[in-house]
Amino acid sequence: MNKNNYAIIMAGGIGSRFWPISRSSHPKQFIDILGTGKTLIQNTYERFLKVCPQENIYIVTNENYTKLVKSQLPELTDQQILTEPVMRNTAPCVAYGCFKIERLNPNAVIVVAPSDQQILDEEAFVSAIDKSLQTAAENDCLITLGIKPSRPDTGYGYIQYTDQVIHHDFHKVKTFTEKPTLEIAKTFLQSGDFLWNAGIFVWSAEAIVKAFGQHLPEMHEIFADARPVYNTEEEKAYIHKAYQQCINISIDYGVMEKADNVYVLPSEFGWSDLGTWASIYDLADKDYVGNAVIPSEKVIMYDSSNCMVNVPGEKLVILQGLHDYIVVESNNTLLVCPRDQEQNVKQVVADVKSKFGTKYI
Repeated sequence: MNKNNYAIIMAGGIGSRFWPISRSSHPKQFIDILGTGKTLIQNTYERFLKVCPQENIYIVTNENYTKLVKSQLPELTDQQILTEPVMRNTAPCVAYGCFKIERLNPNAVIVVAPSDQQILDEEAFVSAIDKSLQTAAENDCLITLGIKPSRPDTGYGYIQYTDQVIHHDFHKVKTFTEKPTLEIAKTFLQSGDFLWNAGIFVWSAEAIVKAFGQHLPEMHEIFADARPVYNTEEEKAYIHKAYQQCINISIDYGVMEKADNVYVLPSEFGWSDLGTWASIYDLADKDYVGNAVIPSEKVIMYDSSNCMVNVPGEKLVILQGLHDYIVVESNNTLLVCPRDQEQNVKQVVADVKSKFGTKYI
């Protein structure tokens, strides 16, 4: 395994769309949301053990989740857990991890990925990442993985690519588009040159540091100034203070959409971003009338179909006459809503917070 291969797993989000199971004190990446016996971050970590040495895997997370990371990934050292004092989106998170790794190994090539995605075909995933790491090591480029779309989904960002390629399979990116309307998504599929944006990136430490200098120079300066303290006892205190100066911006908007050396690898490996209850429903085992129940031991359903049910295993739950609903209970909170209105959950969380404070959030 190549000692220059590194992975950064982003695990700082609060997963509010999975409330009430995902809460700010224990968000979805630390939950076995699919009922597999392992949490999402544990699955992601084990996936990257096939790509790079264990000591080259770093987790970037909110300081409040340090204990959760340590309890679920006990083999990690403190140096491998990078903590953020405040949420500042993905650009500072990526900058912190990549500048720290560049200080350790200027020849590093790095894959950056979220902690909460589902990958069904791990062999195809590992192959795509290995190919991308090799390409990034040999070229001054920023690589993103694009998923071949199976439907006109409005919940994903899209990447448009051209016929210009490097290493045979990596296409020059033409445009990035945030979540489109259904009509626009349909035209994207018909055109045949659009992919879903998986939010998985691969680049050399040298290429991404240079890109920050070109496109986010103030952020580059913040993390470049920290070079003397990386991998020392002063790192955490210095970075926590430096974070206060960082603007809130995504790596997509801050760097990828501006750079002219971005390439995409069209990929198929059974990907889902697990962003909504609908995505969990799509992946879950269902009964003959389309009900997905996790866990199912004490749930009885009468005249009900196409429901997503996730309730405590010890609770007896009887549902009658429900069709196309989400029923979720956790932490003394019950949510019942139509499946086609789940996009309102974020607003519900905001309303609960304003009415009851953070007790239920």
